[in-house]
Amino acid sequence: MDIVERLVAIANSFLWDYALIIFLCGTGLYLTIRLRFIQVREFIYSIKHAFSSASLKGEAADEHGMSSFQSLVTSIAGQVGTGNLAGTATALVSGGPGAIFWLWISAFFGMATIFSEATLAQKFKRYKDGQIIGGPAYYIKAAYKGTLGKILAALFAIFIILALGIMGNMVQSNSIDAAFANSIPVNKSIIGIITASISGFIFLGGIKRIASITEKVVPIMGILYISGAVIFLIFNITKIPNAFYMIFVSAFNPKAVIGGSLGIGIQQAMRFGVARGLFSNEAGMGSTPHAHAIAKVEHPCQQGAVAMMGVFATFIVITLTSLVILSSGLLQDNVYNLSSPNLISETYKGISLTQEAFKTKFGEAGVLFIAVCLLFFAFSTIIAWYFFGEQNIRYLFGQKIAKVYGVIVVIFIFIGSTLKVDLVWALADCFNGLMVIPNLLGILALSPLISKLTKDYNKFKKKKN
Repeated sequence: MDIVERLVAIANSFLWDYALIIFLCGTGLYLTIRLRFIQVREFIYSIKHAFSSASLKGEAADEHGMSSFQSLVTSIAGQVGTGNLAGTATALVSGGPGAIFWLWISAFFGMATIFSEATLAQKFKRYKDGQIIGGPAYYIKAAYKGTLGKILAALFAIFIILALGIMGNMVQSNSIDAAFANSIPVNKSIIGIITASISGFIFLGGIKRIASITEKVVPIMGILYISGAVIFLIFNITKIPNAFYMIFVSAFNPKAVIGGSLGIGIQQAMRFGVARGLFSNEAGMGSTPHAHAIAKVEHPCQQGAVAMMGVFATFIVITLTSLVILSSGLLQDNVYNLSSPNLISETYKGISLTQEAFKTKFGEAGVLFIAVCLLFFAFSTIIAWYFFGEQNIRYLFGQKIAKVYGVIVVIFIFIGSTLKVDLVWALADCFNGLMVIPNLLGILALSPLISKLTKDYNKFKKKKN
């Protein structure tokens, strides 16, 4: 196991300390400029169109796809998970408060990236095995003709199957177990069995059951968590300005906030900010386009605009989580003023830090509140990530292997609840990073087409008005 940890650490160091920070942010910046700040220009329309068909009981999904809102909440189910609660805490501990600033930057440029992903997914969707299907594998294959396109598309499909369906869902079940272990005395295996069993039941229901569950769970879980976080911040309102101070100053001068003894530099803040940002909003990763591909819309860019709301939703949850933790005083008390800077890492890991923050105002009820929220967040993510992985199983092997894949995912959901959190997160980071590469290569190659579709979209809106 030690050898595996070292190998994963080396891979993550290369991917996240250098390559992907430049590649992700660079692609997001390029698309932002090329599309003339699409995330700003289309923001209001994105909100209106995303929620105009909002319903807890919408039209049932079928072989022709699902509604635009159902596609959005399915993608948000994948985006708003442990990366927003546990991942934000991990970023704060590992990269300092400045990591949150880079999370925000990642989200802003990520909105242009996810607009492009969703638009391309709509453009290249197709019918296969009697139902609508789509995702990055299809537009990557179209971007690079011949053998190269087939290889890149196949690599992406393999990476996402491993990254989300296997490693990613292990992270989700691991965090569910950790959250409940901190609030109620229960055996890990029991939590793992319950999580895996309910997941398997939903997987068997196919796209219809997945859409039905996510359109109900996602809005409820969002309102629940945001309400709790806002109430907490009202109690701590006098500490919020200092929390923002720590975020902005630490982003560019970590020593001014946390002291030189921690060894947290700007690169480390960026590294954990961008890594956790990707894991939180998934922009550029190539996961959410699978949901947006099957939305029933009139123009590809319509769903591209709607997709930006998914990233914005993660921005809200991340900001609230970071402000709760920073205003709670836990980091100052347990890290910044101690001679042993690693104590926080040994005391609180991932979701436990978020729980301890809520505990400072709500007591044990705060610990249980986060456990319940994380159950909703992580469970909805498990559903969405299974769906994303299944679309690529269909791409590679067809319909027959899909059920076998479902069984494998259920097994790994159970296994994930028993592993140590550091290795699970590290593996997730590694496979997430690998799937980014072919996806962004496909987007960049098709950027002229994205620009052309966006111009056509402007004409389409004028006609509609």
